[in-house]
Amino acid sequence: MKAPTKVIRTDIWKLNPNSEQRWLFGETVKVYRRACRYLVGIIFSHWSELGSLTADQLTPAVERLMHQTVKRPNIKYPQFNKTFYKFPSYYRRAAIAFAAGQVSSFVTRYNEWQSGARKRRNASPPRLNPDAGCYPALYKGQCYKLHGFEQVEIKVFNGSDWVWTTIQITGLRERHKAASNKMLSPSLIFNDLYCHLSVPFNCKPEKRKPEANVTAVDLGINTTATIAVVAHDGTVIHREFIHPGRDIDRRDKRLKSVSVRASKTMGFGGKIHRGFCSYTYQKCQRINNQIGQIVSKGIVQIALRFNSEAIVFENLKGWKPKGGRKRSNLRQRFHGWLKGKIRDFTEMKWTELGGKVVEVVAAYTSKLAYDGSGTVKRNSNNYALATFPSGKRFNADLNGAYNIGARGILKLARRNDSKDRSSKSSGRSPRSWACLCDLWTLGSYRLA
Repeated sequence: MKAPTKVIRTDIWKLNPNSEQRWLFGETVKVYRRACRYLVGIIFSHWSELGSLTADQLTPAVERLMHQTVKRPNIKYPQFNKTFYKFPSYYRRAAIAFAAGQVSSFVTRYNEWQSGARKRRNASPPRLNPDAGCYPALYKGQCYKLHGFEQVEIKVFNGSDWVWTTIQITGLRERHKAASNKMLSPSLIFNDLYCHLSVPFNCKPEKRKPEANVTAVDLGINTTATIAVVAHDGTVIHREFIHPGRDIDRRDKRLKSVSVRASKTMGFGGKIHRGFCSYTYQKCQRINNQIGQIVSKGIVQIALRFNSEAIVFENLKGWKPKGGRKRSNLRQRFHGWLKGKIRDFTEMKWTELGGKVVEVVAAYTSKLAYDGSGTVKRNSNNYALATFPSGKRFNADLNGAYNIGARGILKLARRNDSKDRSSKSSGRSPRSWACLCDLWTLGSYRLA
């Protein structure tokens, strides 16, 4: 039986240090990074012996090379204890684990480069980067002590010795309140912009008892997400549209300014420098993340409200748009379509709550009428509107959401298993192209 995948989620606990504590945190991060750089050189020099060891075996093996004790007076690298006097043991072991990860990653990438697995033929070889901007991991009792959830005591470096300092926690999330969540070792994140604890949790969601329905999501460019809650008997319980138009307009306005600035910079036949408008693109990327978080949160809230068995998406991996001329507005809208981001954010949120995400075949979800009357015809003036062969006019995205929900229910019920279908082709539409009407009449020829 396949072991369940661990659900690890990270919370940010904001800290409120004074000027003296900020200096202490800066010194702590600085000396920890120096230790990591030193250990990367040691581990890389002995990787032929250390590379085959497990994580539990590697840490004591490295300590035998550089950490002097009463029982181990003679070591190969005595400079470490002299340079990093009274370096705490748990900080040292965290630095060893980080340095080993850096070396292992470099060796793997370098071997792949030597074997010819490169993005291009003249690709440069990877480089070992000992200065990776790491932050110290804190072990409970040895590196930090929690006093409720209002204060935390952290062991820091004052330039000559390691001391304890108590700091106020000013911002928390909700994951620490769940009894089933296990708190793991946090990291102290400190730089010119941030000062917080990055606290990972091993989330173990409670076993759900869902209702007989699914939440189907149709992701589009006219409407960001069209949602329909479909019961197993084909009844549509709820439908909703989520479209954060204000954020989308903010992003598109900034992207439009890039082309204006580029035309003024280049003129006719000129070139723009590398990193042109990089801050604008970074801002647009953060707006995209905000859109993805807003839409995914709305989808999960609907699934929770109706206690859905699963959230169903179209499988759009590798899909590329065919419509739209180069540099046209339609092509720009396709470029800003956040289908993958919304799906990934939704899966992360829903998995943490114990739910599952189902993907179905995307072909003909919006083209087939949900009532089984045939293929729909899109309105040339309003592409979001579809006309059924019966003359009925309906929202095309909502029609697609209905069909996505039907395909998700059939997939969950394992009705599309190959053992139930004849090996000979009957010329009928494949069961993966099912519509909502197939749930109304299970004796339909599509389910034969």
